Amino acid sequence: MSTLSLEAMRAFLRRSITSTNANKLRGMLAEIELREYLGSLGFAQRISPGGWIVRCDGQNTFGHHTVVMFPELIEPGTPYPIDRELPNPPHGLHTICATFHQSGIRAYFCAPTISALDDALSIEWSCVQLGLPFPQDYGTFPISIDGFRQRPRRYNFLRYSTDASLIPEVAVPDEFTKEHLRVTFQSMYLSELSPIDGIFWGNQFTCPLEISEQPTVTDRQIGKHFRLGLRSFIKVMLLAANSRTLNSLFIVGEVEAVKSSDLFGWWFTTFEHIARFASSATRDSRHGPSTVIRIPKGEFQPLSKAALSGL
Repeated sequence: MSTLSLEAMRAFLRRSITSTNANKLRGMLAEIELREYLGSLGFAQRISPGGWIVRCDGQNTFGHHTVVMFPELIEPGTPYPIDRELPNPPHGLHTICATFHQSGIRAYFCAPTISALDDALSIEWSCVQLGLPFPQDYGTFPISIDGFRQRPRRYNFLRYSTDASLIPEVAVPDEFTKEHLRVTFQSMYLSELSPIDGIFWGNQFTCPLEISEQPTVTDRQIGKHFRLGLRSFIKVMLLAANSRTLNSLFIVGEVEAVKSSDLFGWWFTTFEHIARFASSATRDSRHGPSTVIRIPKGEFQPLSKAALSGL
Protein backbone atom coordinates (compact mmCIF):
# COMPACT_ATOMS: atom_id res chain seq x y z
CA MET A 1 0.00 0.00 0.00
CA SER A 2 1.30 3.43 -0.96
CA THR A 3 -0.45 5.41 1.75
CA LEU A 4 0.41 7.33 4.89
CA SER A 5 -1.66 7.50 8.04
CA LEU A 6 -2.16 10.61 10.14
CA GLU A 7 -0.02 8.94 12.84
CA ALA A 8 2.88 8.47 10.39
CA MET A 9 2.65 12.14 9.43
CA ARG A 10 2.78 13.19 13.09
CA ALA A 11 5.79 10.91 13.64
CA PHE A 12 7.68 12.72 10.87
CA LEU A 13 6.69 16.17 12.17
CA ARG A 14 7.84 15.17 15.64
CA ARG A 15 11.33 14.84 14.23
CA SER A 16 11.36 17.67 11.67
CA ILE A 17 9.96 20.75 13.45
CA THR A 18 11.75 22.54 16.26
CA SER A 19 8.69 23.42 18.37
CA THR A 20 4.93 23.60 18.56
CA ASN A 21 4.61 26.88 20.43
CA ALA A 22 1.39 28.87 20.57
CA ASN A 23 2.38 31.17 17.70
CA LYS A 24 3.15 28.29 15.34
CA LEU A 25 -0.09 26.48 16.18
CA ARG A 26 -2.08 29.67 15.77
CA GLY A 27 -0.47 30.24 12.37
CA MET A 28 -1.46 26.76 11.18
CA LEU A 29 -5.08 27.32 12.18
CA ALA A 30 -5.15 30.81 10.69
CA GLU A 31 -4.31 29.45 7.22
CA ILE A 32 -7.09 26.86 7.44
CA GLU A 33 -9.66 29.32 8.77
CA LEU A 34 -8.81 31.91 6.11
CA ARG A 35 -9.28 29.36 3.33
CA GLU A 36 -12.68 28.48 4.77
CA TYR A 37 -13.60 32.17 4.97
CA LEU A 38 -12.51 32.85 1.37
CA GLY A 39 -14.53 29.83 0.29
CA SER A 40 -17.62 31.29 1.97
CA LEU A 41 -17.13 34.45 -0.12
CA GLY A 42 -16.85 32.48 -3.35
CA PHE A 43 -13.06 32.70 -3.74
CA ALA A 44 -12.09 29.10 -2.95
CA GLN A 45 -10.56 28.64 -6.43
CA ARG A 46 -8.60 31.89 -6.21
CA ILE A 47 -6.12 30.80 -3.53
CA SER A 48 -3.15 28.52 -4.12
CA PRO A 49 -1.80 25.88 -1.76
CA GLY A 50 0.96 26.95 0.56
CA GLY A 51 4.58 26.35 -0.37
CA TRP A 52 8.10 27.72 -0.11
CA ILE A 53 10.16 30.54 -1.56
CA VAL A 54 13.79 29.47 -1.83
CA ARG A 55 16.93 31.54 -2.29
CA CYS A 56 20.43 30.25 -2.98
CA ASP A 57 23.12 31.00 -0.44
CA GLY A 58 26.85 31.60 -0.68
CA GLN A 59 29.23 34.56 -0.53
CA ASN A 60 28.54 37.00 -3.39
CA THR A 61 25.78 34.72 -4.72
CA PHE A 62 23.15 34.84 -1.97
CA GLY A 63 19.70 35.47 -3.42
CA HIS A 64 20.85 35.44 -7.04
CA HIS A 65 18.62 32.42 -7.75
CA THR A 66 15.10 32.29 -6.37
CA VAL A 67 12.39 29.68 -6.90
CA VAL A 68 8.95 29.00 -5.47
CA MET A 69 7.61 25.50 -4.88
CA PHE A 70 4.00 24.39 -4.38
CA PRO A 71 3.37 20.75 -3.39
CA GLU A 72 0.38 18.55 -4.08
CA LEU A 73 -1.26 17.89 -0.71
CA ILE A 74 -0.63 14.41 0.69
CA GLU A 75 -3.92 13.21 2.16
CA PRO A 76 -3.85 10.50 4.86
CA GLY A 77 -5.07 7.14 3.58
CA THR A 78 -4.87 8.20 -0.08
CA PRO A 79 -2.65 6.03 -2.32
CA TYR A 80 0.22 7.64 -4.23
CA PRO A 81 1.73 4.61 -6.04
CA ILE A 82 5.10 4.90 -7.71
CA ASP A 83 3.57 4.09 -11.12
CA ARG A 84 0.72 6.60 -10.88
CA GLU A 85 0.08 9.19 -13.56
CA LEU A 86 1.31 12.44 -12.08
CA PRO A 87 -1.40 15.10 -11.82
CA ASN A 88 -1.98 18.15 -13.93
CA PRO A 89 -1.29 21.20 -11.74
CA PRO A 90 -4.35 23.30 -10.82
CA HIS A 91 -5.33 25.69 -13.60
CA GLY A 92 -5.12 28.78 -11.39
CA LEU A 93 -1.59 27.83 -10.35
CA HIS A 94 -0.43 28.13 -13.97
CA THR A 95 -1.57 31.76 -14.03
CA ILE A 96 0.03 32.51 -10.67
CA CYS A 97 3.32 30.92 -11.72
CA ALA A 98 3.37 32.86 -15.00
CA THR A 99 3.54 36.04 -12.91
CA PHE A 100 6.47 34.63 -10.95
CA HIS A 101 8.22 33.60 -14.17
CA GLN A 102 7.84 37.10 -15.63
CA SER A 103 9.47 38.51 -12.49
CA GLY A 104 12.48 36.21 -12.75
CA ILE A 105 11.36 33.69 -10.12
CA ARG A 106 11.03 30.11 -11.35
CA ALA A 107 7.95 28.29 -10.08
CA TYR A 108 7.44 24.55 -9.62
CA PHE A 109 4.57 22.21 -8.80
CA CYS A 110 5.68 19.11 -6.90
CA ALA A 111 3.89 15.74 -6.81
CA PRO A 112 4.68 12.79 -4.49
CA THR A 113 4.81 9.02 -4.80
CA ILE A 114 4.97 6.60 -1.83
CA SER A 115 6.60 3.18 -2.09
CA ALA A 116 6.07 1.77 1.42
CA LEU A 117 3.09 1.77 3.78
CA ASP A 118 3.29 4.43 6.51
CA ASP A 119 6.93 5.19 5.70
CA ALA A 120 7.47 8.92 5.18
CA LEU A 121 11.06 8.26 4.14
CA SER A 122 9.81 6.29 1.13
CA ILE A 123 8.21 9.41 -0.39
CA GLU A 124 9.82 10.64 -3.59
CA TRP A 125 8.91 13.92 -5.28
CA SER A 126 8.71 14.93 -8.92
CA CYS A 127 8.46 18.53 -10.08
CA VAL A 128 7.35 20.43 -13.15
CA GLN A 129 8.12 24.05 -13.93
CA LEU A 130 5.05 26.21 -14.49
CA GLY A 131 4.53 29.66 -15.98
CA LEU A 132 6.32 28.99 -19.25
CA PRO A 133 4.58 29.51 -22.60
CA PHE A 134 4.85 25.79 -23.45
CA PRO A 135 4.21 22.69 -21.29
CA GLN A 136 7.05 21.02 -19.43
CA ASP A 137 7.62 17.41 -18.35
CA TYR A 138 8.01 16.28 -14.76
CA GLY A 139 11.56 15.80 -13.53
CA THR A 140 13.12 14.30 -10.42
CA PHE A 141 12.94 16.60 -7.40
CA PRO A 142 15.07 18.37 -6.34
CA ILE A 143 17.97 17.46 -8.65
CA SER A 144 16.23 18.92 -11.72
CA ILE A 145 16.16 22.38 -10.08
CA ASP A 146 19.50 24.06 -10.77
CA GLY A 147 21.15 27.21 -9.45
CA PHE A 148 21.84 25.92 -5.92
CA ARG A 149 24.99 24.61 -4.27
CA GLN A 150 24.82 20.95 -3.30
CA ARG A 151 25.32 20.21 0.37
CA PRO A 152 28.90 18.95 0.85
CA ARG A 153 27.99 16.58 3.68
CA ARG A 154 24.87 15.00 5.07
CA TYR A 155 22.86 17.02 7.60
CA ASN A 156 20.26 15.48 9.90
CA PHE A 157 17.03 17.49 9.61
CA LEU A 158 15.11 14.84 11.56
CA ARG A 159 16.77 15.26 14.92
CA TYR A 160 14.08 16.81 17.11
CA SER A 161 11.62 15.34 19.63
CA THR A 162 8.75 17.81 19.39
CA ASP A 163 5.29 17.11 20.79
CA ALA A 164 3.44 16.85 17.47
CA SER A 165 0.23 15.75 19.23
CA LEU A 166 -0.47 19.46 19.81
CA ILE A 167 -0.92 20.04 16.07
CA PRO A 168 -4.66 20.04 15.28
CA GLU A 169 -5.67 17.03 13.18
CA VAL A 170 -7.03 19.23 10.42
CA ALA A 171 -3.64 20.95 10.04
CA VAL A 172 -1.44 17.84 10.00
CA PRO A 173 -1.60 16.90 6.26
CA ASP A 174 -0.76 20.43 5.07
CA GLU A 175 2.06 20.89 7.59
CA PHE A 176 3.48 17.43 6.86
CA THR A 177 3.40 17.94 3.08
CA LYS A 178 5.28 21.24 3.24
CA GLU A 179 7.77 19.95 5.82
CA HIS A 180 8.60 16.82 3.84
CA LEU A 181 9.18 18.90 0.70
CA ARG A 182 11.43 21.28 2.66
CA VAL A 183 13.51 18.50 4.19
CA THR A 184 13.88 16.80 0.79
CA PHE A 185 15.13 20.00 -0.83
CA GLN A 186 17.46 21.11 1.95
CA SER A 187 18.94 17.64 2.33
CA MET A 188 20.46 18.16 -1.11
CA TYR A 189 20.90 21.94 -1.45
CA LEU A 190 22.25 24.77 0.70
CA SER A 191 19.51 27.38 0.69
CA GLU A 192 17.28 29.75 2.62
CA LEU A 193 13.60 28.74 2.69
CA SER A 194 10.69 30.90 3.77
CA PRO A 195 7.09 29.66 3.89
CA ILE A 196 4.44 30.96 1.52
CA ASP A 197 1.05 30.84 3.23
CA GLY A 198 -0.73 31.01 -0.13
CA ILE A 199 -1.17 33.13 -3.26
CA PHE A 200 -4.43 34.94 -4.04
CA TRP A 201 -5.21 35.32 -7.72
CA GLY A 202 -6.92 38.70 -8.06
CA ASN A 203 -8.50 40.46 -11.02
CA GLN A 204 -5.52 42.83 -11.32
CA PHE A 205 -2.77 41.45 -9.09
CA THR A 206 -1.17 38.22 -7.98
CA CYS A 207 -1.09 38.53 -4.19
CA PRO A 208 1.28 36.49 -1.99
CA LEU A 209 -0.35 36.13 1.42
CA GLU A 210 1.11 36.53 4.88
CA ILE A 211 -1.53 35.19 7.29
CA SER A 212 -1.71 35.72 11.04
CA GLU A 213 -4.13 35.51 13.95
CA GLN A 214 -3.43 38.03 16.70
CA PRO A 215 -5.04 40.54 19.02
CA THR A 216 -4.79 44.29 18.53
CA VAL A 217 -1.86 45.77 20.45
CA THR A 218 -1.88 49.35 21.72
CA ASP A 219 1.02 51.59 22.65
CA ARG A 220 1.48 55.32 23.16
CA GLN A 221 3.54 55.89 20.04
CA ILE A 222 1.27 54.63 17.25
CA GLY A 223 -1.87 53.46 19.08
CA LYS A 224 -3.68 50.32 17.98
CA HIS A 225 -1.66 48.14 15.63
CA PHE A 226 -0.93 44.65 14.36
CA ARG A 227 2.52 43.08 14.23
CA LEU A 228 4.47 41.42 11.43
CA GLY A 229 7.60 39.36 12.06
CA LEU A 230 10.85 40.69 10.65
CA ARG A 231 11.46 37.58 8.54
CA SER A 232 7.99 37.93 7.03
CA PHE A 233 8.66 41.61 6.34
CA ILE A 234 11.86 40.71 4.46
CA LYS A 235 9.93 38.15 2.40
CA VAL A 236 7.28 40.75 1.50
CA MET A 237 10.01 43.18 0.43
CA LEU A 238 11.72 40.47 -1.67
CA LEU A 239 8.56 39.70 -3.62
CA ALA A 240 7.78 43.38 -4.18
CA ALA A 241 11.31 44.02 -5.45
CA ASN A 242 10.90 41.39 -8.17
CA SER A 243 7.62 42.48 -9.70
CA ARG A 244 5.08 45.30 -9.63
CA THR A 245 2.31 42.78 -10.20
CA LEU A 246 3.17 40.78 -7.05
CA ASN A 247 1.15 42.76 -4.51
CA SER A 248 1.65 41.07 -1.13
CA LEU A 249 -1.18 41.14 1.40
CA PHE A 250 -0.82 40.92 5.17
CA ILE A 251 -4.03 39.31 6.43
CA VAL A 252 -4.91 39.28 10.12
CA GLY A 253 -7.62 37.32 11.86
CA GLU A 254 -8.29 39.51 14.90
CA VAL A 255 -8.78 37.68 18.20
CA GLU A 256 -9.56 39.06 21.65
CA ALA A 257 -6.39 37.87 23.34
CA VAL A 258 -3.24 35.86 22.62
CA LYS A 259 -4.77 32.61 23.94
CA SER A 260 -8.23 33.22 22.49
CA SER A 261 -9.56 31.42 19.42
CA ASP A 262 -12.66 33.59 18.93
CA LEU A 263 -12.29 35.62 15.74
CA PHE A 264 -13.64 39.18 15.61
CA GLY A 265 -13.08 39.41 11.87
CA TRP A 266 -10.51 39.45 9.09
CA TRP A 267 -8.43 42.51 8.13
CA PHE A 268 -5.87 43.09 5.41
CA THR A 269 -3.36 45.64 4.21
CA THR A 270 -1.26 45.83 1.06
CA PHE A 271 2.48 45.97 0.51
CA GLU A 272 2.26 49.70 -0.23
CA HIS A 273 0.77 50.39 3.21
CA ILE A 274 3.24 48.06 4.89
CA ALA A 275 6.16 49.92 3.28
CA ARG A 276 4.75 53.38 4.07
CA PHE A 277 3.55 52.87 7.63
CA ALA A 278 5.67 50.07 9.14
CA SER A 279 7.46 50.92 12.37
CA SER A 280 9.89 48.81 14.35
CA ALA A 281 8.89 47.88 17.88
CA THR A 282 11.32 49.13 20.52
CA ARG A 283 12.92 46.85 23.08
CA ASP A 284 15.27 47.64 25.92
CA SER A 285 18.96 46.78 25.83
CA ARG A 286 18.50 43.64 27.90
CA HIS A 287 16.43 41.93 25.17
CA GLY A 288 18.32 43.11 22.10
CA PRO A 289 16.83 44.53 18.90
CA SER A 290 13.18 44.03 18.04
CA THR A 291 12.18 41.25 15.66
CA VAL A 292 8.70 42.58 14.84
CA ILE A 293 7.28 45.37 12.70
CA ARG A 294 4.25 47.42 13.83
CA ILE A 295 1.58 48.51 11.36
CA PRO A 296 -1.24 50.82 12.54
CA LYS A 297 -4.64 49.15 12.55
CA GLY A 298 -6.03 52.20 10.75
CA GLU A 299 -4.05 51.15 7.65
CA PHE A 300 -5.99 47.87 7.44
CA GLN A 301 -9.42 47.37 5.93
CA PRO A 302 -12.00 44.61 6.34
CA LEU A 303 -11.39 41.55 4.17
CA SER A 304 -14.70 41.67 2.34
CA LYS A 305 -15.94 40.26 -0.96
CA ALA A 306 -15.94 43.75 -2.48
CA ALA A 307 -12.36 44.42 -1.35
CA LEU A 308 -11.10 41.11 -2.77
CA SER A 309 -12.89 41.74 -6.06
CA GLY A 310 -10.99 45.01 -6.41
CA LEU A 311 -7.57 43.40 -6.21
